[in-house]
Amino acid sequence: MTATDLGTPDLDATLSTQPAPVAAPVASRSPLVPLRRAWRQLTSMKTALLLLFALALAAVPGSFLPQRPVSPTRVAEYFDKHPTLAPILDRLHGFDVFASPWFAAIYLALFVSLIGCLGPRIRLHAKALRTAPPKVPTTLSRLPASDRWEVDATPEQVVDAARRTLRKVRYRVVRRSTDRGAELSGEKGYLRETGNLLFHVCLVLLLTGIAWGALFGFKGTVLVKEGKGFANAIFNYDDRKPGKLFSEKSLVPLQFTLDKFSATYAPTGKANTFDADITWADGPDGAPSRYDVRVNHPLEVGAAKVYLIGHGYAPEFVVKDPQGNVVLERTESVVCLPQDAAFASSCVIKLPDALPQQMAFEGIFTPSTVQSAATGRIGSNFPALRNPGVTLLAYRGDLGIDSGIASSVYRLDKGQLKEVDPQPHALLLGQSWQLPGGGSIQFVGVKEWATFQVTQDPGKLLALVAASGMVLGLTLSLFIRRRRVWVRASALPGEDGKIGRTLVEVGGLARTDTERFAEEFAALAKRLKPEENSA
Repeated sequence: MTATDLGTPDLDATLSTQPAPVAAPVASRSPLVPLRRAWRQLTSMKTALLLLFALALAAVPGSFLPQRPVSPTRVAEYFDKHPTLAPILDRLHGFDVFASPWFAAIYLALFVSLIGCLGPRIRLHAKALRTAPPKVPTTLSRLPASDRWEVDATPEQVVDAARRTLRKVRYRVVRRSTDRGAELSGEKGYLRETGNLLFHVCLVLLLTGIAWGALFGFKGTVLVKEGKGFANAIFNYDDRKPGKLFSEKSLVPLQFTLDKFSATYAPTGKANTFDADITWADGPDGAPSRYDVRVNHPLEVGAAKVYLIGHGYAPEFVVKDPQGNVVLERTESVVCLPQDAAFASSCVIKLPDALPQQMAFEGIFTPSTVQSAATGRIGSNFPALRNPGVTLLAYRGDLGIDSGIASSVYRLDKGQLKEVDPQPHALLLGQSWQLPGGGSIQFVGVKEWATFQVTQDPGKLLALVAASGMVLGLTLSLFIRRRRVWVRASALPGEDGKIGRTLVEVGGLARTDTERFAEEFAALAKRLKPEENSA
């Protein structure tokens, strides 16, 4: 069936607000013709879909390759394992995919393409909302859904009753008069295209929010030991990831002290709760307040949020060098990094002020210390502090601190160090080790530390609103169907040229889900056709 068969324009096509194909431009010598042609190609929906696929494809290397902003250590390991391939990937920005020029180019092209696509569609949809439903087709019986009957009422009465019925089921209706009676055009489902446009508009807003956060946002992590504090200054962070256009002046005035960290565990060792009790203030002159930072319960101060993202143990030692000088006091607890689920943690102690030689210790802290009867190996069988202990190796020599080469406080360069004793020495809480050649170390206590992440994301609210709008738009476009219904009431000639009964014709058309529409149309026709008046 074609539009010509119906005697009207293509009604099925007019259910969509998709812009009509643009005719090929007439040959012209104007230099703007290629630009217009390129713009039409860029802003077509086909190009937008291709760019969206390209963006997803471009993100794949970022999932397989370690990314420098996230894990520089893993990037360095990749260079060690692949000395030939890694430099090539690095020149192609393989280790910083999401900040690469080619990823940004695809991102911006998609952004422009979506905006170019949406402009004409929004204009056409706005025009469709203001346009009355189309006239009744000449032959309603050729529509996918149709019916007809005769009644004793006049055409005006039939159309008035149909108008009331259609309006009850939220059809927008227009009544028109004809030579033989009256007719009615009804349409509903405009929100389907509205939802489609809302989804794409919110997609643009989501991309804008993500870009805004990436450019002007900030994310930094800091490790704080119990009893110690932190002030929100750029140089106080252990790791920071500012946006490309972020300014240090944008940091929210904030300071806090970790009063106590506590965690609870199930008998199996699985963590139940994490709580970081802090005292905070919004700047040096702010009034102090208490807050319990927990998982998914960050501290919010202005535009900044403080999240709890990790924790561990910081054992306390008192260390003396061979000359009897205290080179490590109890107040200077040592941060140990967890290595397994039972929180066996690696520890490094560097003592550059020891005399006559610099000293260092390396070992493992075990919160619940156990020793295997078969192998003698010391480990931890539970993450909580049940029987804390440390197993240490001692070194003397040059720590390499004065070489000018930066080194991690959690790693020990043993190139110029010599072991004091080749056998590791185990200490439980309160025990001491008298070092061969002089000096001692005593294990005197344990504190806990927590890692906090401070974030400022100016685009988060826009991204949240956009994501919610996308869900709403997708719901509307999936569950609302565009359909049209027409009613024609024509007076039939009676005896002696008088007006007799009225012929009622109804027809319907849906762009999608024709089977469900057939059931809906049948129910609607039943409401329009009173049983006592039907023929």
